[in-house]
Amino acid sequence: MDKEIPKEKLRKEKIRLWVKVGLTLLGVLIILGVGSHFLFGESVRESDLIIRPAEIGSLESTVSASGKIVPLYEQAIVSPVSTRIMEVYCTEGDSVDVGQSLLRLDLQSAESDLRRMGDEVSMKQNEIEQAALNNATYLTDLEMKIKSKEMAVSHLKAEVANERRLDSIGSGTGDRIRQAELAYATGKLELEQLRAQLHNERKAHAASYRSKQLEGSISRRNLEEMARTLDDAKIKAPRKGIVTYLNKDLGVSIAAGEKLAVVSDLTRFKITGDISETGAGKISVGAGVKIRIGRHDTKGKVSNISPQSKDGMTAFTVMFDDSEDKFLRSGLRAEMNIIYDEREGVVRIPNGQYFQGPGSYILFVKTADDRLERRNVELGDSNFDYVEVKSGIEPGEMVVISDMSEFKKNRSLRMKKKEN
Repeated sequence: MDKEIPKEKLRKEKIRLWVKVGLTLLGVLIILGVGSHFLFGESVRESDLIIRPAEIGSLESTVSASGKIVPLYEQAIVSPVSTRIMEVYCTEGDSVDVGQSLLRLDLQSAESDLRRMGDEVSMKQNEIEQAALNNATYLTDLEMKIKSKEMAVSHLKAEVANERRLDSIGSGTGDRIRQAELAYATGKLELEQLRAQLHNERKAHAASYRSKQLEGSISRRNLEEMARTLDDAKIKAPRKGIVTYLNKDLGVSIAAGEKLAVVSDLTRFKITGDISETGAGKISVGAGVKIRIGRHDTKGKVSNISPQSKDGMTAFTVMFDDSEDKFLRSGLRAEMNIIYDEREGVVRIPNGQYFQGPGSYILFVKTADDRLERRNVELGDSNFDYVEVKSGIEPGEMVVISDMSEFKKNRSLRMKKKEN
């Protein structure tokens, strides 16, 4: 008689059977996976790749730089005197016209200085007029003395002639002739002395008068400068534009030279940038510039290069070909490619994140059997759009320009076709 097998034992045997089958299937799958990897290589989906052809064309060699968009015209207004802010007539962001008042400053001290300088100018002018009158009076008196002395010398000369005539007819004496000649000679010396004195006094008085006039001129210039300073202290917009900065601290003491406001023309712009000293040696004033602001591309030209560098960087300015481009905004960052050379017949591939500057790279090239083959490639100059291929890729070959860093150790890859 057959003995009945316990149900628990049947259940355990069934479980062992399924475990064996499962392990067998898992082993088969692993063997198939490893085998396919060795037979066909690691794979990548074509839809995950960016593949572009290498081609022959022109290449504008550029050097990269970055900069900041600023208003084409921007003028800071500083306080010409030490003062306080009394009133504010506008705020940042307001549009202003030429001559429009922005602030009112406390100018009592400056106005007092202006009045004092005006009084000084009047006093100097009075001194000049008084000196001119005194000089004229003194020199006129001296001229009259000379005329009087000339008449006296003429009389003495006549007496000498008369004494000699009397002596010739026996009525004169030698002593009287000598006395007359001595008086005549003394008179001539005194006349020459007076004439020399007049000459010297004229020069001295002229020098003194010029000195007075110079003092008066300095006083007038100081007065005019103070008047201009006082006019500048009436803080007004120097041009039509937008107020981009304004000191609105009422009652706060302001030092001479402290910035009070900035008025900018926000309708036209330029770029102020920095470039390495090495790159600065390649660019020149007038060089074309390709500019990228976010996703917007535009063009410009280098208008100025600083002759000095700081911390290894050289400042330069770029003017937009269209400075009123609607995409331009003050403060935006701009990436620039400054053109320094242009060549034809260059093997080139599209630029992308893979490119970090001239040198050796590992790139993948699509083969005829739809595989990706690893290549050692030498890349050269570049611009926003293209990179020069010096060696490793031929024209017409399809090159992967997306990120392939995770596969850089693979000699080749299978490429999975896009599913329809």
